[in-house]
Amino acid sequence: MELRHLEHFMAVAEEGNVTRAAARLHLAQSGLSASVRALERELGAELFLRTARGVELTEAGRALLREARRTLDSAAAAREAVAAVRGVVGGTLRVGTEQCMGAADPFGTLMGFGARHPSVEVRVEQAGSALLLERLRQGRLDVAFVAGPADTSGLRLRALAREPMVLLCAPGHRLAQRREPGPVALEELAGEVFVDLHPHWGSRQVADAAFAAAGVRRDIAMQLDDVHKVLDVVGGGAAVAFVPRSVADKEQARGLRWLAVVPDAEWAVSVAWPEHTRPSAAARALLASVHGGGDPPG
Repeated sequence: MELRHLEHFMAVAEEGNVTRAAARLHLAQSGLSASVRALERELGAELFLRTARGVELTEAGRALLREARRTLDSAAAAREAVAAVRGVVGGTLRVGTEQCMGAADPFGTLMGFGARHPSVEVRVEQAGSALLLERLRQGRLDVAFVAGPADTSGLRLRALAREPMVLLCAPGHRLAQRREPGPVALEELAGEVFVDLHPHWGSRQVADAAFAAAGVRRDIAMQLDDVHKVLDVVGGGAAVAFVPRSVADKEQARGLRWLAVVPDAEWAVSVAWPEHTRPSAAARALLASVHGGGDPPG
């Protein structure tokens, strides 16, 4: 049994789709399918059920998944041990992040990390925080930059940055022209039409929690997966958005108005990693740079 066959199997199992797994591995789909079939022949068992939507693990596949993850982790640890003797941090580092993380600047952090550790292959995945946290628990990511309230069971988090949430609207909107000084009360927004990100994004979770606590029902007319598209919609004047303060400073938000709100709502960015698995050497090096020095706790 070859490690590459296990790596191919893991990718298909995690993606649930051969096409997506092949793209992730930069392989031809036919080559990946052949690799999985070779593994099935060697083990004498069918590992996947092919469906119209993709593939699902069989009972044998689920049993192999647990052992394949352990085997690949052990192989990675062995490579790290040899690299450590040579004084080199290497391997692959899988990092997740949301789009537009404000002062935390994950992409700047990763660029600096890559310059210091050229032997590490950094793979970046972009998604909402709730999805990233789940992928950390599944072992699909090593580290993730996340935001917002979410289920963090089985994970460790270190806070990186905080900023207030603000209301964003077009200059011609009634709220931009209000004469009353001071912040807008959430209760005043009960009749407004909102554009927002999908529920797995951190800022959406903060917004939902804030309006629920205030007892205000929001009318969300459009849900998107791109911050810049949210700004485009707000610029059209028909909808408002509840966003982190740094979003209002973006070039695409030029000309829009932002207003403070009460009660205050805060958007917090953290770095997260699995609690019960020792981080790889590459993950420890990244976390040390994020923490400002030293290995991550635990």
